[in-house]
Amino acid sequence: MTQQPFALDSFQLEATLAIDSGAHVLVAAPTGAGKTVVAEHAVTTALAAGRRAFYTTPIKALSNQKFRDLSARHGADQVGLLTGDNVINPDAAVVVMTTEVLRNMIYARSGSLDELGWVVLDEIHFLQDAYRGPVWEEVLIQAPDHIRFVCLSATVSNADELAGWIEAVRGETRTVIEHKRPVELVNHFAVHDRVSGEIVQLRTLVDGRPNVDGHRFDKTAGGRRRGPRRGTPRPSERQRWGTPRRPEVVAHLARSRLLPAICFIFSRAGCDEAVRSVTEVGLSLTSPEERTEIRSLVEHHTAALSSGDLAVLGYERWMAALESGVAAHHAGMVPAFKEAVESCFVRGLVKVVFATETLALGINMPARSVVIESLSKFTGETHEDLTPAQYTQLTGRAGRRGLDPVGHALVLWSPWYSFDKVAALAASREYVLRSAFRPTFNMAINLVRQHDRAGAHDLLGRSFAQFQTDRGLGRLANRRTRQVQQLQAAREQAECEMGDVGEYRRLRKEERAAVRRARRERAHQIEAAMAALRPGDVIEVAGTPLAVASSSHRRGSVELRVVDRNGLLVTYEPEDLDLPPEPVTRVDLPVPFMPRDRASQRHLANNLRRSVTRNREPERRSGAAPHVSAEPTSANHPVASCPDLDEHLRAAAEVDRLESRLAETDRRLKERSGSLTRHFDLLVTLLQQQRFLDGWKLTERGEVLARIFHESDLLCAAAMSDGLFDDLQPPDMAGLASMLTYEHRSKEPPPDPWYPTPAVRERAQRLVGLARHLAEEQAGLGLDSRPAPDPSFLAQAHAWAAGWSFEDVLDEDSPLSPGDFVRNVRTLIDLLGQIGDVAPNPATARSARAAAGALRRGVVAAGSEPTQVLDPEPSSGGDEQ
Repeated sequence: MTQQPFALDSFQLEATLAIDSGAHVLVAAPTGAGKTVVAEHAVTTALAAGRRAFYTTPIKALSNQKFRDLSARHGADQVGLLTGDNVINPDAAVVVMTTEVLRNMIYARSGSLDELGWVVLDEIHFLQDAYRGPVWEEVLIQAPDHIRFVCLSATVSNADELAGWIEAVRGETRTVIEHKRPVELVNHFAVHDRVSGEIVQLRTLVDGRPNVDGHRFDKTAGGRRRGPRRGTPRPSERQRWGTPRRPEVVAHLARSRLLPAICFIFSRAGCDEAVRSVTEVGLSLTSPEERTEIRSLVEHHTAALSSGDLAVLGYERWMAALESGVAAHHAGMVPAFKEAVESCFVRGLVKVVFATETLALGINMPARSVVIESLSKFTGETHEDLTPAQYTQLTGRAGRRGLDPVGHALVLWSPWYSFDKVAALAASREYVLRSAFRPTFNMAINLVRQHDRAGAHDLLGRSFAQFQTDRGLGRLANRRTRQVQQLQAAREQAECEMGDVGEYRRLRKEERAAVRRARRERAHQIEAAMAALRPGDVIEVAGTPLAVASSSHRRGSVELRVVDRNGLLVTYEPEDLDLPPEPVTRVDLPVPFMPRDRASQRHLANNLRRSVTRNREPERRSGAAPHVSAEPTSANHPVASCPDLDEHLRAAAEVDRLESRLAETDRRLKERSGSLTRHFDLLVTLLQQQRFLDGWKLTERGEVLARIFHESDLLCAAAMSDGLFDDLQPPDMAGLASMLTYEHRSKEPPPDPWYPTPAVRERAQRLVGLARHLAEEQAGLGLDSRPAPDPSFLAQAHAWAAGWSFEDVLDEDSPLSPGDFVRNVRTLIDLLGQIGDVAPNPATARSARAAAGALRRGVVAAGSEPTQVLDPEPSSGGDEQ
């Protein structure tokens, strides 16, 4: 076992011994617990055996950081890097890469895998990501058998299940779980007190339970009461509390010695506004010496940016905030700015970072405290509450090993969340990992390339998704067995020696239905009779003569107004009457007659009294008496006299319920069983229809698709094969390809599409038409399709590839932030690189590579360069662990 300059924790020792035994290892431990020690041991073990080691990460920023760390440990000549942005020393003994790069090597059957001994799969819990998650499963399922894996995960509730799957597909696997954080985490609740003007901070949990003092912040006290001074109103207990403002939070953290801190705000605009609000009140958290060092670091990170680029990016304002010790960190920033913030924060120069949740998934930036401003975030469509897993991920940044005795997590008071909600999140340890594995077109074509149908089905059956499904199927099968047993018992209890209970229930059901029909018919007759009445008609209700004043429709029904002999006005609706009202006589109406006029109503009542007195009895309406139904048929059924009838009926109702639940269980069993293989077979059918496959053999189109790893893989391969990218200049190529990489997501409408030439417009229209055709074919098979190609970014992609300045491309009308622009261009560069590698037409391949090169300049190329090795902070083992 490799010697370490510090004593290993027990879980680290257990994991390294497992590696020495040659077993695969899954380590599930909190952020900062020291999982990297285990990864480093696997790397060293591989090198000692004369083998290579790959270290994979989910994001490029983390790959760059690991490249710097490993280069510092093993030497620059021993370590390489493979990401979409950088290719450095790819034949090195140790290579850091994104997980997708390794997946692509496996599909290409790269010779680089022959000497590979160990692979570190960092952040393996990413396999639940809807789009990228399947990559981790593809790697574990399809990697050559001789490769050993070390899988590093955040603490998840079902680590044993994940390890059980890895063992099923790879062989002996050791599960190492560490629940204890290296630095204790203390959860706090922070509230602004409007009376004192201070922030009240209290522990969220006491002995693992909600702090009873926290509930006072949820009280809904009554009105306002007089204070002691001159009758000044004092807030009620509920009105007294509020959400602390951002400058107040920073000042409170500084006074409480809780800096450096990361404040999570789930909005880019909110992060930028937070920085402005803090700097505008004049808060400064740095010394003159720190400000000098900050400026030096920033100049290093932004050296590749021109003065014009810096002006567009608002450099001076951003720099002023940094020098005061405050910064934002989100995807809307260009990489050079984000990396400068990271570098300053790691060195303790920047004291407060306002960040979106993406920071929690990124590079190593621990803090003494973490602040969560809100327990909900906007997903783009709706607001969703934070899950326990997300809360754990965010607060995992709190506490720097070797520097802080404890870490602190503060949740700010909100009127929308009770203290119990905050405490429940802090106390929860629920983080269940669910597979997001689902075959894509690229995966399907590669499976066909390397396996027969049975082999492809077998491989899909080895996925974690199927592993979890099979376990779920087992649970469903057990549930079905119990339901069948309960159903049989209920059926036995529903049986009666005196007759058929089911027949008796049917008769009762029919009788109840007949009664309901009769009631509906009577209600209809009553309503029709009421509508037919006219002012002056005399009707009888419960033996009382009434004169009709008006009959009108109101709220979708008939409303009848009548007066009695005493002039009392009464209103009837259909449900107030038992029989259809029919006129028994008429009385004269006053002239003029106004139904709502009180004098007209009294006149009508006088006429009614004279009519009743004169005739003594009103003329009875003719017609048969109300029908009285015969004795219900069910009453004569033999079962009706059974002394246990009620028990039989309850059991029969239970039979109905259990039969319904059993049918639902059977539906779910059928739906889950073989769902992956059915989906795969549908993909294969479409690939055959679209000539990517000839039976079970790849066509030339299929060979193109097999090497396109992109969300729009099918459309991109079809467009290339159909010549849509042929005969285009590099800027035109960049613009057209951007339609496959960009998706307008703003609430604001997208800009009107702009095309540099009629030829590009024609290609764009053909691309949209091709996408529509493929979507129709997919819909016909019940398959989901990608959104239509989006031309919203075409003009900017074309302009940047044509050499326009950053200032001109990102003008005031641009819907994109600088960071969004850079990210979209880099995504486009990646796709153009793939087109350059696989385009059937050599001229098209050259144009794509030229377009990628033209895009990789200026602010797009600045940053994300893994050339700097950060000095580690002093600690006893520290973050190296």
